[in-house]
Amino acid sequence: MSHYAVTNPATGETVKTYDQISDADLQKVIASAENAYRTWSRTASIDERAALIRKVADLHTERRDELAAIIVREMGKPIDQCLGEVDFAADIYRYYADNAHELLADEPIDLIAENATAVMRTSPLGVLIGVMPWNFPYYQVARFAGPNVVIGNTIILKHASQCPESSAAIQQIFHDAGAVEGVYTNIYASSKQVADVIADPRVQGVSLTGSEAAGSAVAEVAGRHLKKVVLELGGSDPFILLSTDDMDYAVESAYGARLDNSGQSCNAAKRFIVMDDIYDEFREKLTAKMLAAKPSDPTKDGADLGPLSSLGAAEGLEAQVKKAQAQGATVVTAGERDGAFFPTTVLTEISPDSDAFHEEFFGPVASIYKVSSEEEAVKVANATPFGLGSYVFTTDHEQAMRVADQIEAGMVYINVVLADSPELPFGGVKRSGIGREMGKYGAAEFVNKKLIRY
Repeated sequence: MSHYAVTNPATGETVKTYDQISDADLQKVIASAENAYRTWSRTASIDERAALIRKVADLHTERRDELAAIIVREMGKPIDQCLGEVDFAADIYRYYADNAHELLADEPIDLIAENATAVMRTSPLGVLIGVMPWNFPYYQVARFAGPNVVIGNTIILKHASQCPESSAAIQQIFHDAGAVEGVYTNIYASSKQVADVIADPRVQGVSLTGSEAAGSAVAEVAGRHLKKVVLELGGSDPFILLSTDDMDYAVESAYGARLDNSGQSCNAAKRFIVMDDIYDEFREKLTAKMLAAKPSDPTKDGADLGPLSSLGAAEGLEAQVKKAQAQGATVVTAGERDGAFFPTTVLTEISPDSDAFHEEFFGPVASIYKVSSEEEAVKVANATPFGLGSYVFTTDHEQAMRVADQIEAGMVYINVVLADSPELPFGGVKRSGIGREMGKYGAAEFVNKKLIRY
């Protein structure tokens, strides 16, 4: 029985179920993707591939209202944020279309030998499978499919089981944009079927965004079959506040970085590490602002936050908060959980020995830590198994750069939040993943960097 279904987290209603792909049809999908790689990808010019992706961008823009309404139903994101996500996805596709020639240009090599020339040429690998998460249904696909179709790879896309409608809408966009059969195919597949696709010799690589457990399982299969893998997993990003001449801006930034997507972003600021001389003011203002934010109808403009993605997600987060309190943390909350709607919550006095000190809270929960020095701030920031993003706020530029060098993370944003952009690489270290997406580095993962010397 298929587990693919649209279940509205705001109401609990199951809107529609979808059938899982059969093993026989899955084989046809792989064969089609391989055929598209051997034919279209080998004959289509860079301009033609870029034109396809530019049309995909344009169709996202044309259908933004329809696309946004779909993901409100699927995972409860507030409608204005849904519209913003669709726009960002379109921007990513356009970035790769606009920069295709530059990203795929030959790279000359300065040779020691005289009277010779060498270049590195970027060539596609072939068929790829992407395993995508529910929290950003369009954006996550764009940053994988956009560069790889421009490169000439062909895509099999397995989306989260709660996003079958949005994943079908993306496939329709590729079809309507003129993609030949096999260039981009959506599948409703089981975990075992995904493993079978990765193992298939016609498939050259896999990209997954999701949990540590999912990443570990996919990497194990990919390693066994010697397949290229890119992983973007969890994060418990630190927001380090060392000094400020505008506390209101710092608090507003912290609030925005924590509650974006109702707190369900891998690179959201989750741990707020604050110098002792400004700790009390920051804690009081952030707590007040957090508790004033109320879960509400995500279909209405201006909602602070919607429900979490599912009832199970809300129940799991509630259990985490209760465990943190049982292990000594001070908990201040705006109320009680109501189905998938979760109240904003602030944790303080978190012991390094507690589970909460090391875990990721995927929802509207902020953890605040007091430190007495720059060195202690860096130590607390790095005391996590994750290493995705980070934020440093200070009035001292030299200090900011010094701290940025010491943070164990793939990304550091200084005095700014929510500043992601198509040209900026995204990815982490430690248990937050392997590889990069977006920017030029996102177009350099699933390629053959071929040396040509003459």
